Amino acid sequence: MSILKLVEDRPTPSVVYNWRIYLLAAVASCTSCMIGYDSAFIGTTLSLDSFKSEFHFDDMSTTTKNLISANIVSCYQAGAFFGALFVYPIGHFWGRRVGLLASGLVFTLGAGIMLGANGQRGLGLLYGGRVLAGIGVGAGSNITPIYISELAPPAIRGRLVGVYELGWQIGGLVGFWINFGIDETMAPSHKQWIIPFAIQLIPSGLLIIGAYFIRESPRWLFGRGRREQAIKNLCWIRQLPEHDIYMIEEIGAIDQALDEQRRNIGIGFWKPFKAAGTNKKVMWRLFLGSALFFWQNGSGINAINYYSPTVFKSIGVRGTNTSLFTTGIFGVVKTIVTFIWLLWLIDHVGRRNLLLVGAAGGSVCLWIVGAYIKVAQPQNNPSESLSSGGIAAMFFFYLWTVFYTPTWNGTPWVLNSEMFDPNMRSMAQACAAASNWLWNFLVSRFTPQMFTAMGYGVYFFFASLMMLSIVFVYFLVPETKGIPLESMEQLFDIKPVRHAHGKMVAQLRENEELFRNDVEAAGIDTGKMRTEQVEDTSAQPKYA
Repeated sequence: MSILKLVEDRPTPSVVYNWRIYLLAAVASCTSCMIGYDSAFIGTTLSLDSFKSEFHFDDMSTTTKNLISANIVSCYQAGAFFGALFVYPIGHFWGRRVGLLASGLVFTLGAGIMLGANGQRGLGLLYGGRVLAGIGVGAGSNITPIYISELAPPAIRGRLVGVYELGWQIGGLVGFWINFGIDETMAPSHKQWIIPFAIQLIPSGLLIIGAYFIRESPRWLFGRGRREQAIKNLCWIRQLPEHDIYMIEEIGAIDQALDEQRRNIGIGFWKPFKAAGTNKKVMWRLFLGSALFFWQNGSGINAINYYSPTVFKSIGVRGTNTSLFTTGIFGVVKTIVTFIWLLWLIDHVGRRNLLLVGAAGGSVCLWIVGAYIKVAQPQNNPSESLSSGGIAAMFFFYLWTVFYTPTWNGTPWVLNSEMFDPNMRSMAQACAAASNWLWNFLVSRFTPQMFTAMGYGVYFFFASLMMLSIVFVYFLVPETKGIPLESMEQLFDIKPVRHAHGKMVAQLRENEELFRNDVEAAGIDTGKMRTEQVEDTSAQPKYA
């Protein structure tokens, strides 16, 4: 099987996998560029001598410095928690496109306010701006995965939602290296540390521009009763006419899913909340989706992202510039393995297997890193260069990155974007995104204190949580790769969980065969229909 070969739930015209679907995913994923950049640049910016000097960090005690650093970092996550919830009514009433636009506008306002901070005005503008920027990225983390999953053909849904994760890593890569670059090329000054804050405006500006031109989600339009526009948008995205057999099947599946939803949950703003409180199946999937982000943050990733200089210092890396360089390498490794995850792993290996392998391998690496710090005690035995043991610890740290990034980094977002019915999807994604930001906030808020109080025990703590996540995934999380969004209800009904995917795929293929037999019995030649559509491209511009 080639690296780009697709595993399809039904015969799919190659034109469906076109540039338009990738462009829409890329525009929406500017939100994740905003998130990734912030998670990477803020910790290294706070470690710059120019920032410490302007805000008089050298005159503070270690406890005070840890508190202020934690507050600067974590108020962003606090804003994101509320943003993920506040955007739900926007996504429900005004659509995914308006939600993306609102995300970009609020973030841009927050980023602009941060640029007003300096030594004389104090940190107030920085705090306020980061809360607003957090609200913006929280909204984006809710809307973007939903929007992409609702556009995506099943065979590449993981890959397309993975574009969201790729944007996160590209933003992070820039964020990890920006401070190394300015530390190398600029003398310490106000301008030196304000530049990383100003660069935040680039991805948010691209999102605002792109949101004016992208198409609204057809599935959202179907749910709002705007059928004609929904079909027009779906045909434009698929580059197929309405009468193509593939389009007939997809529209029919959407209609059927909406009918079932009207019977089981209902259509309306408050219906998902009622279902969440009364429907045990919905409650269970909400628990699974939110719990995935507990385990994701339990890996320690955000402790490393936001406080990477502190992490590398604990291993024995000395000097601000050296720490920034090793942090930059961390960003490079994450980006490279994200490409592998995006192109092959997520839609071939599958979601469930990735989570199991990533947790097992990552846990082993953290146990080794923690054991080295316990034995060698590099902070009590400073050296100008890393010892052989320190080099080995760095190797296992980067190996942990290789295990974590293509597994737990983006896969929970993919799962949450696809495991709910249409009318539940916005509310469920709001809960999942809020869960992510809640745990993110707790980790970022208390990491400095954890390193001070626990030392090497921090690594053992996160390694233990990764081991426990294996049990959670193995017994509770079914595989969802290649399963249409409209079939998720049946998938989660199948027990035991480890066999659910195979049984569901077999059922889908049986249903597909029955449908095609019925169509042929009605005298419709599906092969001729598709051949005529491919050859008669003059019919397609009316959908463009």
